[in-house]
This record gives sequence, structure tokens and C-alpha cells, in this order.
Amino acid sequence: MGATGSFPDPAGTPPGPVFDRDEADRALARLRAEHEAIETSLLSLQDHAGRRLLEGAELTGVTKSRWAATEASITELWTYYDAYTKALDAALELRARRRWSTPDDLVSLTDRLRGASVTIGAAGGRPAERFTLAELVERMNDLYATSLDTIVAADAVWSALPARIDLLAAELRRTRSLAHSAGVRPGQHPAGDDLDDITDELATLRAEVVSDPLAYWRPARGSSAPGGGAPDTGRYDRAARAIEDVRREIEAVLEVRKDAEDRLLRLRDVISRADRTLDEARSARGEVLAKIAATEVPAVSGPSAVLHERLATAAGYRRNAQWHRLSPLLDSLERDAEDELLRARESLTAVTAPLAVRAELRGRLDAYRAKVARLGLAGDPFLTERYDAARRMLWSAPCDLRVAEQAVLRYQRMAAELLDRGSGA
Repeated sequence: MGATGSFPDPAGTPPGPVFDRDEADRALARLRAEHEAIETSLLSLQDHAGRRLLEGAELTGVTKSRWAATEASITELWTYYDAYTKALDAALELRARRRWSTPDDLVSLTDRLRGASVTIGAAGGRPAERFTLAELVERMNDLYATSLDTIVAADAVWSALPARIDLLAAELRRTRSLAHSAGVRPGQHPAGDDLDDITDELATLRAEVVSDPLAYWRPARGSSAPGGGAPDTGRYDRAARAIEDVRREIEAVLEVRKDAEDRLLRLRDVISRADRTLDEARSARGEVLAKIAATEVPAVSGPSAVLHERLATAAGYRRNAQWHRLSPLLDSLERDAEDELLRARESLTAVTAPLAVRAELRGRLDAYRAKVARLGLAGDPFLTERYDAARRMLWSAPCDLRVAEQAVLRYQRMAAELLDRGSGA
């Protein structure tokens, strides 16, 4: 969303020289392009997934009040846009009356394009206002930025925290199971009481994140870009540390039991985590192949049958009190199980890498788009064409990352050229 012209003087007459026909035609062409860019931005705002989620959610707290204000701002945006459209249409109609505009027509055109020619009626306690087209665009830019900031921030929190809380809750359930096997129960051991407290905290945290996501958003200092910031993970991090503390406490309880039993339990946990991680990697690989056109996505192997067989052998040694055979087997099993977990995690990281690349390309594209929009260059038709091409590639499935990256680079280069020309002008 860009800006136009200069402001009229207090008398309401056009400041500076009156447009000649060529200048008027160029100004009108620029305004038409800007109008299209504004319309595209508003439609994109309407279609934003975060806005649809906010509309359908039962909101509370900060988010409820900010979304109410944002909805009002979006309504105001469309009011300003309609007024801008009418003003531009009137100017175009005036220019279209004659092939060769008269001096009076040119004076009127200059006043419409530079002067305070747009009137916004009173509404909702707001008095009627008059704007130049440039002032109106500036007002729309401000409303758009604040509206987009609210929507992007809420969407970012919803995209990040609930899923992480669910994963932490799953880890909590596994820790509870381990605690039960060690005889650690609420009312009988402090760690059991802590598990109950953490369970309540995670349930409360998730409910608050879902209903009031903006309460868990930390804006970036010094950033003016919409959505600049990151989710506030403070409570999540404390819960994660509390679970880890409980796990260590449970392990301390297990230390009083026989060394062999303790080591076997930990081995089962490590191998189980490796199996689950491989399951997650296989599931993620299917998602990547569906969303990303990347034939180089590595295959994911199944769980290690050899490790499970050796673990069963070790359990048999313990039951039969064959300690001299159990000790060296446990030593090698612990090393191999950790290696298997590391391999599983590396496999998960490798198969999900294309999704991270796509997310980085999307962020880079939108960041450049916001930058050129702030400088009033988003209306360039060739730049818009390259942006649309890159966006289609990045938001389609399957997405060819190589082609999409080239499209983003082409958009960046053209944007950089326009910015350089703009700064040198």
C-alpha cells in the first residue's frame, strides 16, 4: 500500500504548478496501480488463515479486546478504500471527458489528485474528515499494519505453542508411567504431587493459549514490521524444566533399586523414544513428499530389531541372575541405544528440512513484500507479477523448492533494483 502526491495549501488550491495533460495521465496511471495494490493487500488480509481463526474462536483477555479493535479497523479500512475508489473513479471520469483536457479540467484534476478531495462521513462517534489521497493512503497503511500485526501474531502463537504443549503433555504422560513403575505417586512422594501440578499447569496453559494467544506474544524491540516478534514460551519452558526435574527425581528413586533394573528401564525408554522418533520421521516424510516436490527426501528405516532382541536377552539375564553376562551387555546396549536415538533424531531433522526451507522462503518473500509496500513500490506491475508467481509456488502442493527459491530470488533482485532507483531518485 503506497502514497501519492503532496498536500494542498490552506486555501484548498493545488500547491505548485498545475498538472499538464501528460503529468495528469502519469499520476492517474500511478494511482490506478496503487489502487490495485491496496485492493490486493485488503483481499489478502481478508483471506488470511489467522483472521479466519480469530473470527471463529472464543476469545478472552487481551486477544478479545485487540481483535474487537482490529475488526473495527478492518471495517474502517474498507470504508477508506471505498472512498479512495470513488475519488479515483471521479478523477478518471473527469479526465475521460475530453481527449485534450481544458485548463479548467487540469486545475480540477490537480486539485482532486493533490488537494483534500476525499470526505469520510462521520461514523461511530468519529467526526467527518477530509483527506488528500496521500493522507488517505497513509491512514490505510497505518490501519493495515496494525490489523495485520494482530492477525499474524495470533496466528504465530497458535501455530507454535499448542502443538509444543501437546508434545510436552505426551512427555509428561511417559514420565507419569515411569513414576508409577518406580512407586512414585501423589500423596506419597513430592515428585508425584509435582506431576499433578504440572498436569494442571499444562491444561491451563493450553486453554489460555487457545483463547488468548496475544497474551503469549512478545513483540520484537525496534521492529515496525507487522508480526515482528515471537511467541512467549516462558511458562512452557518452566513446565518443561519441571518435568525434567521430576524425571531426575524419579531416577534418583530408581537408584535405590538394583543397578540392573534401573539401567534396563532407562534402556527401554531410550529405545522407545528412538522408535517413536522414527515413527514420527516416517509420518513426516509422507507429509513432505505430499507438500514438497523433493525427490531427495531420505528414506526412514524401521526400528532396530537387533536392539529389541538384545534388550530381551538382558532382561532374561537379570531374571536368571546372570550378572557377569548382563553387565557387559548393558554397557554395549547403552552406547548403541543412544546412537540409535541420535540416528532417529537426525533422520527426523533430515526429512523435515524441506518444510523449514519452504517456511524460510515464505518469510523472506513476505518480508521483501512488506518492505517495498512501505516505500510505496508494491504497485509496480512487474514486481507484483514476480511476487504472485513466487507466492503461488510456495503456497502450492507439491512445492518445487528449487523453482520457488529462484522465483523468490528474482523477486528480491527486482525489488532491490526498484529500491535502489527509488533511493537514488
